[in-house]
Amino acid sequence: MSSPCDPEYAPVGDVGAALMIIDSRLKGIHDTKSGTDPEQEALTHHFTASLGPSEVDGLLDGACTLIYMFMTWLRNTHEDHGKDVIEYVVPTLVATMRMMPKSVRPEAIPTMAGLVIAAGTGLSPNLWRKQYGDWTRAEMNPLEATAFLLAEHINRITEDPDFATRLITEALSSADED
Repeated sequence: MSSPCDPEYAPVGDVGAALMIIDSRLKGIHDTKSGTDPEQEALTHHFTASLGPSEVDGLLDGACTLIYMFMTWLRNTHEDHGKDVIEYVVPTLVATMRMMPKSVRPEAIPTMAGLVIAAGTGLSPNLWRKQYGDWTRAEMNPLEATAFLLAEHINRITEDPDFATRLITEALSSADED
């Protein structure tokens, strides 16, 4: 039975821009020499501040597409080991978000967990979220944090700091070839 939240009905959005932001955050966190680069932070802020309404929608859809792709990879990996992705990923994600009160307000955590659960069960996170109304400003940082934390989780599992970014860029490259 088809669902209105089936990924085939979802806009893909600007996955490239969303990935650029997440990759920038990953690199900033792991740059042990200087920590977060203030210049990179300023560039990212300038980029997001310059977006118009349709570009913001594209970026939001792109972030949700990243979440979907990351959760699809995680679901397949966990299933290969006889494990449930929801059981192993969601509690860790929620616990981590609870430790980030400046970036993720407590009231946003259920929505972000819902996005991840939707993606983990094969539903489109952006269509799942859309049924509850428009995105709020308070959900922007938590959405970015969710995509970031999933990418970081994948990188830790694979013991490769660039695996999540490479996973998406290879998927985008193969989609371009088709």
